[in-house]
Amino acid sequence: MRLVLNDPLAEVRVTLTAEGGSCARARQVVREAAASWELGDDLTDDAQLVVTELVSNGIDHGEGPITLTVSRTRGGMLVEVHDGSPRLPQLRPVDPTSARGRGMQLVKALSARWGTTPRNDGKVVWAQLEA
Repeated sequence: MRLVLNDPLAEVRVTLTAEGGSCARARQVVREAAASWELGDDLTDDAQLVVTELVSNGIDHGEGPITLTVSRTRGGMLVEVHDGSPRLPQLRPVDPTSARGRGMQLVKALSARWGTTPRNDGKVVWAQLEA
């Protein structure tokens, strides 16, 4: 079944479990929403990379289930990932000897803006992508 969103400013929200298969599901949600909103391939590819990093961080460092919200904006797409941990992501310098630790640098590079919104039940990490 293909996701079809008629409202140009529609929002898609899914709850994901804290396991590796959730990253693939998150990419699928982003891909289908972008196709429905007729967003370009470059933005779609960037959004899939960003959502993979945000969901991975939610799995690795967050708590409880993860809620992914994808919204159409005038200039592109907003990706939001909510988890139950109050710990905020850290933008660390890249260590060329480490195989990990580049995720938030990638999010920063591919997004027009990104940030976090603390909540009573954890936090939302968001990224705004523009065409």
